[in-house]
Amino acid sequence: MDFCKLQVNTSIIQCMYLRESKQKRTNGKVVTYLQIAENAWNPEKGRSQARIIYNCGRGDDPDAVERLRRLARSILRRCSPEEIVADGPEWSLVCAWPYGDVYVLESIWKRLGIDTVIRKQVAKRRFEFDMERVLFALVANRACAPASKLYCHEQWLKEDAYIHGARELELQHLYRAMDFLEANKDEIEQAIYYQVSDLLNLDVDIVFYDTTSLHFEIDEEDEGNGDGQVRGSSEAGSKHYPAPRKRGHSKNGRKDAPQIVVGLAVTRDGFPVRHWVFPGNTVDVTTVKKVKEDLRGWRLSRCLFVGDAGMVSQANLQTLSKGGGKYLLAMPMKRGDEVTEAVLTRPGRFREVADNLKVKEVVVGDGERRRRYAVCYNPQEDRRQKRHRERLIQELEAELASLSDQGEGYSKRACALRTSARYGRLLKETRKGLAINRKAIKELERFDGKFVVHSNDDTLTAEDMALGYKQQQRVEEAWRTMKSGLRMRPVYHWAPHRIHAHIAITVLSLLLERVIEHGAGDTWRNIRDDLKQIQLAQLLSPNGTVWQVTEPNMDASKRLKRLKLKPPNPMIGLI
Repeated sequence: MDFCKLQVNTSIIQCMYLRESKQKRTNGKVVTYLQIAENAWNPEKGRSQARIIYNCGRGDDPDAVERLRRLARSILRRCSPEEIVADGPEWSLVCAWPYGDVYVLESIWKRLGIDTVIRKQVAKRRFEFDMERVLFALVANRACAPASKLYCHEQWLKEDAYIHGARELELQHLYRAMDFLEANKDEIEQAIYYQVSDLLNLDVDIVFYDTTSLHFEIDEEDEGNGDGQVRGSSEAGSKHYPAPRKRGHSKNGRKDAPQIVVGLAVTRDGFPVRHWVFPGNTVDVTTVKKVKEDLRGWRLSRCLFVGDAGMVSQANLQTLSKGGGKYLLAMPMKRGDEVTEAVLTRPGRFREVADNLKVKEVVVGDGERRRRYAVCYNPQEDRRQKRHRERLIQELEAELASLSDQGEGYSKRACALRTSARYGRLLKETRKGLAINRKAIKELERFDGKFVVHSNDDTLTAEDMALGYKQQQRVEEAWRTMKSGLRMRPVYHWAPHRIHAHIAITVLSLLLERVIEHGAGDTWRNIRDDLKQIQLAQLLSPNGTVWQVTEPNMDASKRLKRLKLKPPNPMIGLI
């Protein structure tokens, strides 16, 4: 590429420059060759002609690049960069952006083959914009500066970040990309899973599943019941979507707002496997059948399914055990059931697994109908719960002592205490009014520091069952990341298919973050802060616009090395 524009007359003017020539091989690979050339005026033809002075070698040859560096250093001994700039027209800096975080996200995106999966799916249709670039921009925005799609288009892509091919995008392209992702989510999600599981050797012998709720700042639910159908947009094809925003059991304390329920399955290392979106009035126990069927379609029916107490029902246990399936579930502890009457009361010595975990095995029944339980006891949690209950009792005694025996104020305050989630279960009604329920307190003490897990996998010891369930925190970590770091909420969409697509984009962003965190051995927040030191500058030169990347500092270089990534090219564009 010429870096000089020549104005010539009858005299001979020469200009030397570094030239790139590209050749396309039969296998489709493009090879770049570096050459030192000069432009010489040909008076006979009346035009300038290029003449090759020296062939430097291939552009991907480190020796050839090193020879050019030595040549450049020898030239700079005679002529400093300041003199070169001073002799010619002025250069000016247009803007600079943090670039390292986006560069790493895009590198991992391509390493996992997600770009190939999307392009293969897009090949079935023709769009006037690059669908893969738009979806990557949406996923990167979640990881770097999560906000609404409008902010992503108007501010982040235009002013705060640089993604190749994303500056010319329109807002409608972002929404159409979301619709395309949701219409093809099953195929894309499955292809990405197979690709990632092969590349990262994912351990899918155990799958952890849990649900959470996301509320919406609206007053009215979606019309129809949870099984009602709402048609998506034209981009989303002929697919139908249930009206998801319903009032139900809220896990974040927003009982007054309509919500959706999101299910997520992750590996023991925290990598997301698959996600589901259910109407807001869905109960956890009813989601297991759908989840099990979908996992069976991905050849994951034989993995150990780990869930919490909200998944336990006789029908679910039968569903999970079909086809040789194995499960590990925490058991609810209610008065009068088998766990409290036959398991917790069974005598036996606890075996110490760790300072905060002791385990004993309990078998109920005989023969093929026997049921294996592991009673887990945490002495530290036991002491914490006892101290907490003692404080509640002291507060209750003070509250009861301060209540007046007369007037409407007593009645209102007494009702508030009786219905309180904090104090209600510790109180009882007597002829003289409210009093502390010492019998209920005695009953609660039986459960201090204890939880019970149940499994149909006879190969697991009691210690394995306890430690396996404690890894359920991987899902909790995923929820914290998606809600706080990736800001899965608030949700700015109302159309069902857009809500589904928003969750899918967040899960894809979580996958990239988990891969980066496992590779670098640190949290994405710390990694991102170090990588942001790599900046991309847009410069106006005498011969066009130059896009140049700054050298990584020590911290950023360490991050790139841990992730086995090369530093970004010093110059990524010249227009």
